[in-house]
Amino acid sequence: MINKIFILFLLSSSFIYGQMEEYTYKRELVSLSDQWHELSLPQEVFGKTTPNLKDIRIYGITASNDTIEAPYLLRVSSDKVVQQEVEFKTLNTVQNNNGYYFTFELPSVASINQIKLDFIQQNFDWKVKLEGSQDQNEWFTVLKDYRIMSIRNAFTDFQFTQLSFPSSKFRYYRLHIRSKVRPALSNASIAQHEKIAGELIHLTIKKLEIKENKQNKQTEIDVEMTTPVRASRIKIDVQEAIDYHRPVTIKYLIDSTKTEKGWIYNYGVLSSGTLNSLTENELSFKSTTLKQLKIIVHNHDNQALKIDSIQVSGYSHKLVARFTTPARYFLCYGNQKAKAPTYDIQQFADQIPSVISSLKIGQEINIKKDQSSIIEPLFKNKAWLWITMGVIILLLGGFSLKMIQKK
Repeated sequence: MINKIFILFLLSSSFIYGQMEEYTYKRELVSLSDQWHELSLPQEVFGKTTPNLKDIRIYGITASNDTIEAPYLLRVSSDKVVQQEVEFKTLNTVQNNNGYYFTFELPSVASINQIKLDFIQQNFDWKVKLEGSQDQNEWFTVLKDYRIMSIRNAFTDFQFTQLSFPSSKFRYYRLHIRSKVRPALSNASIAQHEKIAGELIHLTIKKLEIKENKQNKQTEIDVEMTTPVRASRIKIDVQEAIDYHRPVTIKYLIDSTKTEKGWIYNYGVLSSGTLNSLTENELSFKSTTLKQLKIIVHNHDNQALKIDSIQVSGYSHKLVARFTTPARYFLCYGNQKAKAPTYDIQQFADQIPSVISSLKIGQEINIKKDQSSIIEPLFKNKAWLWITMGVIILLLGGFSLKMIQKK
C-alpha cells in the first residue's frame, strides 16, 4: 500500500511533454514530394546537438494534429579506400657500386600503384628508384629520386617507406636503393590502392594565433572557429625550404571552468602525428564537434617552423529519411537526455533507392514549451508536504496497531 502511494507521488511530480517539446530547436523541411528524401545538416546544428548526434529526430504533425516520427539513416561522406593486394615473389637481391637492387615478379600483369616497404633498420634516409619491365631486358622508370626515411629516437618515431606512383602494369619491378649499408628489407607488399574522396567542407576560421613557447620548446597554435563545427581533418601549411620532422599534437576544447585564479580549460586529444617535409601534413580524425583547437608542435632544439596557414575541414553529414504519412515535418534537435534512435531501415540500408531528391531546410526556430501541459510537483507547496508526511505516519501507525492486535 505504502509503495503504491509513493509511486503515485513520484508520478505526480513528473513533467509531461509532447515529443517535439522535449527538444529545443526545430527546422521545417520543405518540398517533400517522394517517399525517400535526403537532407544535409547545416554546420550551425552541430553546436546544439549531443556530441554523438543521438538527439536528432524528424517529427511530423498530421492534419489531425498527431505527432509521427520519420526514420532516417545518418550518412557521413568520408573517404572510401579500396586496397587490393597483389601477390608477388622476390627474384633477386643484389648489389654493385651504385647500391642495392631488389627485383619483384608478379604472377601476371596487374595494375598497381603502391609498394610498402618494411626494414629492420630504424634510422635511415635513402633515395630510391623504381623501374618496371615486361621481360627484364628493357626497363622503364616509374619513380626516380624518391625519398624514404625512418627516424626513431626518444622524441619521435617516424617512418615514410611507402612508394606511391601512377597506376602501372609490368610483370617485373626493380627497386634500386642508393645506400652505403645493406638495407635489411624484412617485408614488402604490393597493391592497387584506390581512394574515393569524400565530400569535404572547408570550415571558416574566426581567429588564428601562433605563439612560441620557448620554455617548453613548442609552437602553440590556437584556432577558433566561427561557430561549433563538425571537423574531420586539419591541414597545416609549412613554408620551409629545409627538411624537417616535428611531432605534433592536436587538441580541442571540451569545456572550461571559472575559478578564483581564472579560467581552467579542459582539452581532449584529437590526433597526433609528425609534421614533415615529405608529405602534405594532413591529419585526419573521427568526426568531432568543436569550436576551439590547440595545435602543439614540438620543436625540441630546432628553430620554430614557419606556419603559413591552417585549414580545418569536415565531411558532409546527411540524413536519408523515409516519409510514409502526409504531414508537416520538422528536423528537431537539442535534447541532452535523448537516446539514440533505433529504426528498421538500419537493417535494410541496401533497399534505399540510389537516387533520391534533396530537401530544403528552413530557419532555426526555438521550440516553445507548452506550460499548460506541465503538472506542478505536488511537493512544491510545503503544506502539501506536511500533509503527505502526516498521512504516511497515520498509515504506518494503523498498520502497526493492527499487527499488535493480531498478536
